[in-house]
Amino acid sequence: MAKKIGFVGVGRMGANMARRLKECGYKISAVYDVRKAAAKELAEEIGCEASGTLAGVTDAADVIITVVTDDKAMNKIFSDKKDNLLKGKTKGKVFINCATISPKVHVDVQKKCQRKGADSLEACMASSIPQALAGTLYLMVGGEKKTFNKLKPLLKKLSDEGKILRYIGTAGKAAQVKALVNMVMNINTAGLAEGLGLANSLGLDLDTVMEVFSQTGANSRVLQTDGGDMKIRDHDCYFSADHAAKDSGIALSLAKSKKLTLPLATATLGQFNKLKKLKLGHLDKSGVAELTFKGRAGKGLKK
Repeated sequence: MAKKIGFVGVGRMGANMARRLKECGYKISAVYDVRKAAAKELAEEIGCEASGTLAGVTDAADVIITVVTDDKAMNKIFSDKKDNLLKGKTKGKVFINCATISPKVHVDVQKKCQRKGADSLEACMASSIPQALAGTLYLMVGGEKKTFNKLKPLLKKLSDEGKILRYIGTAGKAAQVKALVNMVMNINTAGLAEGLGLANSLGLDLDTVMEVFSQTGANSRVLQTDGGDMKIRDHDCYFSADHAAKDSGIALSLAKSKKLTLPLATATLGQFNKLKKLKLGHLDKSGVAELTFKGRAGKGLKK
């Protein structure tokens, strides 16, 4: 068992992962967030230090788990000139990076860590907030196989005792698979929103339509997670439209690098970008239905 664990990024995902590991007997030694109040609140709850610096988290931990928003945030926590994770005592440390970011950034981070005598894994998550707390995250891991094996006991506690833990390959490979997962999920979400929006305009009973969808080729995971929310306009955020746009963009960048044209992914990105332009990017991805149900476009939603 890793002796001490630090967390960088303690929003709803990171905070619940920290709670889960503490519950499993791991010592959480330090947490950090750009939102100082969030880090302090969690630190008081689980009994650890709220570090004032990124370097301080590295000093205080053997394994540092990061859960940040995007490429810019990841580059900052590993490369900022004033303070970054690699300014601490890095020898022998392992960084587990859980953000959905560009595969190249994961590769670059691993190289930076290894130059400092540390190592890194990407542990890409295909689950949401309740699963983080329950320890049932679907994890796709990339990096050195020996590092994965070393940290496997910890990773198993986050992934239903390893039942949904997958080693994908070297650095960047898990991030590629995660980009594909989210690309297809986003296409399915936008497609479901169009189907239900059209059904609504035709005066069909949406519960009946969703039941038929569930029993035919129109079935999908997002029908279960988002269909009802699209109907009643409950877009409390589990996975935001902003993140959907970001992740579809990552996948399309990969496609461009291989000279592939992906018209469905391109159209889906366009839909989520429309939500952002309407200042609705903070909504859950189910909010894409605001564009397909006649007369909605965010009108009448609670702010």
